[in-house]
Amino acid sequence: MDLAYLRAHPEHLPTFLTHQRIRETPVSGGDICAASRLTLDDGHSVFAKTWPERHGRPVPDGFFATEAAGLGWLREAGTVPVPEVVVALPELLALEWIEPGEPSPEAAERFGRELAGLHRAGAAAFGAPWPGFIGALGQDNTAEPGPWGEWFALRRILPYLRASVDGAALTSVEAGLVEQLVDRIGEFGGDEPPARIHGDLWRGNLLWGADERVWLVDPAAHGGHRETDLAQLALFGGPPHLDRIVAAYQEAWPLSDGWRERVPLHQLHLLLVHSSLFGTAYRDAVAGAARGALRSLPRANVDR
Repeated sequence: MDLAYLRAHPEHLPTFLTHQRIRETPVSGGDICAASRLTLDDGHSVFAKTWPERHGRPVPDGFFATEAAGLGWLREAGTVPVPEVVVALPELLALEWIEPGEPSPEAAERFGRELAGLHRAGAAAFGAPWPGFIGALGQDNTAEPGPWGEWFALRRILPYLRASVDGAALTSVEAGLVEQLVDRIGEFGGDEPPARIHGDLWRGNLLWGADERVWLVDPAAHGGHRETDLAQLALFGGPPHLDRIVAAYQEAWPLSDGWRERVPLHQLHLLLVHSSLFGTAYRDAVAGAARGALRSLPRANVDR
């Protein structure tokens, strides 16, 4: 099997894998999927992801189709490089292989400019025309015209707040802070038309390539607020050269006044996703983000 054959007959890939007709080398693919490098007969490689048996349940309907749709949509913008989807089947996803490289200031600055271009490509609405996933969790991509704040509270904050409370990851104290923030979501300002965003842009979803570019992988792509991508980049230690990324972004497309004060608000979505998935380990981070966002508002009660 060579790359041309695989593109023409993607449905045959599982059979070739089952019968060990393709050289398969396990690689790091994150916490959710099993990942491998597949070396084809013509020397080309692809990156393959499958749903591992350790989850104890079948792959969710539309899981890989959603990722493929998001990758294709981001790639259409022609700005930040995004791997080509070679095979998208219900049970697996195979992507163009990107040779990894080392982070550099020059690549970071180029990424900042290209990320601004991606966001400028825009979206028809907040949300997306495909079902949403973030990690292994479903995500409500119901498309709406906005305003952004109301959509963000309803589709990105409240579902994961409820899941976190139901799973005992958060107490009434943290829930009360987040609910207070939701009640005042319209006071934060900074509303903009929908941008074309990655949606899960922490440092683990940046691939620094040997071509001196930063590639986007594992998206939860949708029409959202561009500040969400930038706020997520700063989470969990941030990527190398984050200051260069942000400075280059600002030169290409300056952010609205008050964006720094809104960083905790935009980070809250991903932190609530993590508390939904991983429990109490993220309780303090959720409370800290909620308090940080509320402190930017007048007369907010953040003493709890």
